[in-house]
Amino acid sequence: MFAILQTAFASLRRDRAALALAFILPIGFFSIFAVIFGSMHDTVPRVKVIIVDQDNSEASKSLVNALLHEDTLRVSTHPEASKAQPNPPDYTAQSAEASVKAGDVSVALIIPQGWGANPISFGQGQDQNTHKIQLLNDSSDAIAPQVVSGMLQKAAMTSLPATMAEMGQKYTEKYIGTLTPEQRKQWNDNLAYLKRLQQDRTQTSATTASASPTSSSSGSGFNGIISVQTRSVVGESQNKPMISYYAAAVGVMFLLFTASSSAGALLDEADSGTLDRVLSSRIGMTTLLAGKLTYNTLLAFTQLTAMFVFGWAVFHLDLWTHIPGFLVMGLSTAFAVAAFGMLLASLAKTRAQLGAISTLLILTMSSIGGSMFPRYLMSDAMQKAGQFTLNSWAIDGFTKVFWRDQPVTALWPQVAVLLGAGAVLFLLGRRFARRWEFS
Repeated sequence: MFAILQTAFASLRRDRAALALAFILPIGFFSIFAVIFGSMHDTVPRVKVIIVDQDNSEASKSLVNALLHEDTLRVSTHPEASKAQPNPPDYTAQSAEASVKAGDVSVALIIPQGWGANPISFGQGQDQNTHKIQLLNDSSDAIAPQVVSGMLQKAAMTSLPATMAEMGQKYTEKYIGTLTPEQRKQWNDNLAYLKRLQQDRTQTSATTASASPTSSSSGSGFNGIISVQTRSVVGESQNKPMISYYAAAVGVMFLLFTASSSAGALLDEADSGTLDRVLSSRIGMTTLLAGKLTYNTLLAFTQLTAMFVFGWAVFHLDLWTHIPGFLVMGLSTAFAVAAFGMLLASLAKTRAQLGAISTLLILTMSSIGGSMFPRYLMSDAMQKAGQFTLNSWAIDGFTKVFWRDQPVTALWPQVAVLLGAGAVLFLLGRRFARRWEFS
């Protein structure tokens, strides 16, 4: 019995691939999920939100300043400065809506002109504010509108004490009765104090909120002290838009597995001696790898096409109206994952080693790149880390096509990264494949 155990452990120690799958992969995945979800019970995602203050009243300024200092939000009132535009103008309602449609932010708040005359809306009667704050959102992110809406109500309660007191007096006299002279005097004294406090807060916040990117709980049906009208500017007219997200997310992950497995034919040919006979002919290593890259690209694209066609046939995915964008993103993604597979095959020495390396890398890339769950659920650090994966760029490109209805020309960042990464990966694979030429 002891000899059997000793032999088994020695075999496991020599098989680095099995050892990695047994210990490194579980620990790696545990770490990734712990970083992403470990503190979500007591925190909420930090939401990017644009605020457009068309009213420019004392009440609206107080509200905006309060939102600027909310740690749950990353508020901006104008685009980031650049060399071409060091002092960019404030957002307008049109530019804010365009930013939501483009996916730059998840939510935009538009404070309409006239809102400050009656910002608080108690009840559902005639005195309810008709100048409602507009909350524009991207319906692909179900969390952000809720966060922004709830924090909006919180900011109103903390930043508009005088306004709330005035409205309270108005409703008290309307529904309960007229105050006595003594009560009115005491009320007015307290109201004057609250107004001074509100003005001091506004002036203090204005001097410190210049670069503070600093949430909501409710959607269109929430009846808080501020009337909010929610409108989805992206995704409402789409037919099964989330199906396209999952088709791209899951599709890219399995394309990576297929590409690495298919590229492993190099290792089989090297073991059988077929590779030596091929290289002894007129076909060089560069030509051979380019041919295999082309085959693996076409195989990956065919697999991706089959998945999207299945989504159209079974889940009514709106595929045929997005054919140009699908072709561009599909071929770019297929090329990148095929080159990735060629690099892994060139690095690995055996099939078992290739399986271990590819499983470890692909599952890690998929977890932080958005193939397993949406990236907006992750922290800022994890979202930035996801940008180093092929999954992230492919999913972003397909989202532009199927969710945001953007033209093919808008795909150039994703296409450039995927094609550039594919070219670099192929060149690295060619470099490591030299070992077969001189073996």
